[in-house]
This record gives sequence, structure tokens and C-alpha cells, in this order.
Amino acid sequence: MPKKAKTQRRYREDLSEMPDWLKKKKCPDRDKYLSGRRILPRNLTGKEKLVDVVDDAFLAYNSARLKEGCQLFTGKMLEPDVTVGMSFAGALTPAGLGCSSIVPLIKAGFVDWIVATGANLYHDMHFALNYPVHVGRHNLDDTELRANDIVRIYDVLVGYSDCLMATDEILRSILVRPEFQKEMGTAELHHLLGRYCAEWERKAGLKDVSVLAAAYRAGVPCYTSSPGDSTIGMNVAGVELRGNKLRVNPSIDVNETTAYVLAAKRAGGKSAVVLWGGGSPKNFMLQTEPQIQEVLRIKEYGQDYFLQVTDARPDTGGLSGATPSEAVSWGKVDPDSLPDAVVCYTDTTIAMPILTHYALARHKPRKPKRLYDQRPRMMEALTREYFAHNP
Repeated sequence: MPKKAKTQRRYREDLSEMPDWLKKKKCPDRDKYLSGRRILPRNLTGKEKLVDVVDDAFLAYNSARLKEGCQLFTGKMLEPDVTVGMSFAGALTPAGLGCSSIVPLIKAGFVDWIVATGANLYHDMHFALNYPVHVGRHNLDDTELRANDIVRIYDVLVGYSDCLMATDEILRSILVRPEFQKEMGTAELHHLLGRYCAEWERKAGLKDVSVLAAAYRAGVPCYTSSPGDSTIGMNVAGVELRGNKLRVNPSIDVNETTAYVLAAKRAGGKSAVVLWGGGSPKNFMLQTEPQIQEVLRIKEYGQDYFLQVTDARPDTGGLSGATPSEAVSWGKVDPDSLPDAVVCYTDTTIAMPILTHYALARHKPRKPKRLYDQRPRMMEALTREYFAHNP
């Protein structure tokens, strides 16, 4: 009999049934590996809700990681006993993500403390002041833009004199006021600025457009890991030349953020991080655990939940692409929590509105923890435990 005919005879007429020879093959772990959901989604019709598209059609690659992140956030991170920190890197507020996503997350009680680049908090002030930021194009002639008093953030356009310079002028007039004439951390600095932002919103007849205003109202402390690396920091430095007494002390920020994480654990709860991008805000948020373990010599194990959205590769050695498993080696993430660690490689401007919508649709609002108001108590507890371990 020809070889081809013999091969064909090995298979049953019903091709959907597994042949006998394959059934007899020893594969002890086969069922374990194929225990995942079958990939056979329904046809999209255009009538689906976004949350159902995420759950039913985001099945592989980075769409699956985003779905896992959404489900981790709503299923575990938003439990009442979890303290959620969020870091923001990249020009997110100029792109409108403060209005569309960050403010709603704060209002729903889904974020308890924030670390952001100073630039994000500075550009947030434009919205509170009702200074317009415009959609543009990325391929414009930048020499022409400069000649026309316009600055460009990729495809976002901002007026130089009537937005940036005007914001600076108002900011400087605030920084010289009596309540700023002392040493403080960036949480207090941004809380005081948030009070002004909330008032500017009210006067302009705006509602929920400013991250700083929303954080002020909700008692969410906002930190920046590099106080001098933004226009807020530049203006602080500028008025100092004129004798202003405002001094930003980064050590206050290091200790306060560490106190939040320790307080969450000591209360029997958990700590979670959501990292939008990487850079310095990511490190500042994650270094809370090494600060507890390595510097303060207090026994701890790392963050319980980890979600990062990034476009950075891990193999270049930069922190922006560093994986949660690498963070385990630093004590930043509890090794037992790696199943609850998700990294999605995509653009924050895509992922953040999707996660925000998903969370608001799938989870009821949480009671705000108002960590800003609890800083003295948590700092006292941190100091007491530090001295107990370091007599």
C-alpha cells in the first residue's frame, strides 16, 4: 500500500475526533497547560459595551495583559483594605488624561496617593485656570510655531504667552504668599496649590477638570520625585532669588510615602501600585519598600499588587522597562505576589481611558482614605517603629 494511503488510514473519518495514536501519547501536564479559556470570541456587532469587549475580545498579547490589569485593579486592588498608589510619567495632563481619567479615578476613591512628574501637575494648572490647550499635529514646522508664540508637545499645542507665561505669572504670585513661607514637602506644596486650583475651577464655572483640585478635595497627597524638574520647581527657584522662604524638602516626601505603605501593612491591609509609564515617579513609588527594609531596617516583604503600563523594553537596563520579577530582587515586590503582577506594553493614552471606564463600570466607588489628613499620625507610627528596630 502506498505510504500516503497508510498515513491517511491512521485518521478516522470524523476529523474532529482525536486519533487513537494521539490519545495514547503520554502528556501528564497537558490538561494543565490547556486549562485556559478557549479562544472563540463572538463576532463584534458595534452594540457591545466597552467592558464586555475587554472581557470577551482582549484575549491575547497586550490586549490580554490590559484585560488582566483591568481585572486585577477592580478585583483585588480596589478592596477596602488596599492602599493604592499611582505614578504618572509622560505628558499626560496636556493630552487631556487628567480630565478624562485621573480626576474620575480620584473622585471614585480608586487612588489614595500619587507620584507624578512636576510637568504633569504644572500643565494641570492650565485647565484649572481655563487656559486652552489645543489638538494639533506632530509634523508641523517648529520654527513657524516658535515664530507664532506656540509650543508643541508632540501633537498638542499650547500658547506660549497666553498660557505658559500667564500660568507662571500667577504661580509666582501664589508662591510668595504667607502660607508658603516655610519648609515643606511636595504633598503640602501641591495641596496648597490644589486649593487655588479648586477656586479657579469654581470661578470659571468649570467642574472636575484639574487633578490638583480633585486631589485637594479628596485628601489625596500628590508628590513629585524631582521637585526642581518642572516649571513649578523653576518658579520656586526663581522667587527664592528674591528672598522667598519656601524650601522643598525631599526627605519629607520619602518618609511620608513610606509611612503610607507601612501603615497599610500594619493595619492588616495590603499595598498596591499602578504605574503609568516609568521613570522617576515609578522608582519613587517603589522605593518605599526598600526604604522600609533596607534603610529603616523594619521587617517587610514588598508590594502586594503591581500593575504597569509602559512602552519601555526591559533589556536596555532602564527602570522604565524593569519587570516586577526584577523588582522582587530589590524587595520592592513580594515574591508571593507575582501572580498579581501585570505589565502591559502599550501607550498610556490608550490604556488609561480603558482601565478608568472599566473600573467605574465594574466597581462601586470606595470611601476616600484621605491620606493627606493622616500624615502626622502615620509619620508618628513610622518613627516609633523605626526607633524600636534601631535603638
